[in-house]
Amino acid sequence: MNNTIPPIVEIRGLFKSYHRGNQEIPVLQDITFEIAEGEFLALMGPSGSGKSTLLNIIAGIDKADSGTVLVGGVDISSLSEAELAAWRAVNVGFIFQFYNLIPVLTAFENVELPLLLTGLSRSERKEHVETALGVVSLTDRMDHYPSQLSGGQQQRVAIARALITDPTILVADEPTGDLDKVSAGDVLSLMGRLNQEFSKTIIMVTHDPRAAEKAHLVRHLEKGVLNDVRT
Repeated sequence: MNNTIPPIVEIRGLFKSYHRGNQEIPVLQDITFEIAEGEFLALMGPSGSGKSTLLNIIAGIDKADSGTVLVGGVDISSLSEAELAAWRAVNVGFIFQFYNLIPVLTAFENVELPLLLTGLSRSERKEHVETALGVVSLTDRMDHYPSQLSGGQQQRVAIARALITDPTILVADEPTGDLDKVSAGDVLSLMGRLNQEFSKTIIMVTHDPRAAEKAHLVRHLEKGVLNDVRT
């Protein structure tokens, strides 16, 4: 990556613990690193290593105990819950392992959901949704419900929904964990295309070395400590 590009994510001195009764369990310990704009980063590590917690903090879903998190120049660690919710709606596109589609809504309606919070007209929303579904090659399935779609197709709908607001970052938590090998390959190829052709910054948590191979960089978490970069 070009080192002259300013980082889109800057993390400094991040600590996070959870409490179980009177016991304090450290999850992240003094995490400091940067993610360049247009990067495709994979976070790997064993279960309980803190990678999903770190992803959630970057996405503004969770808050650290101490340290700073800047995304696109905004110090999200200083935002209130209401400010974070408004910030997430515009700046973060979420891709989940189990898709999180609403079963009573069509593919079109699922993708349109984030736009209902904007001032776009119905015709403008329609144009945006059709464009996003075109990017994931599902315009012919826009009137289908999730139950009428394969797992891979459902995940592609979820990716279209994540893209719909043109967010600053895409965060993906085990995006291929519920897919067969072929569907997983299709989804990873799509994510690679979004990164290469659309310059989307992607941060992906994965257990799968084959998924991590699609990323430019791989960072490993071990017991809450971020280890060296592996390309």
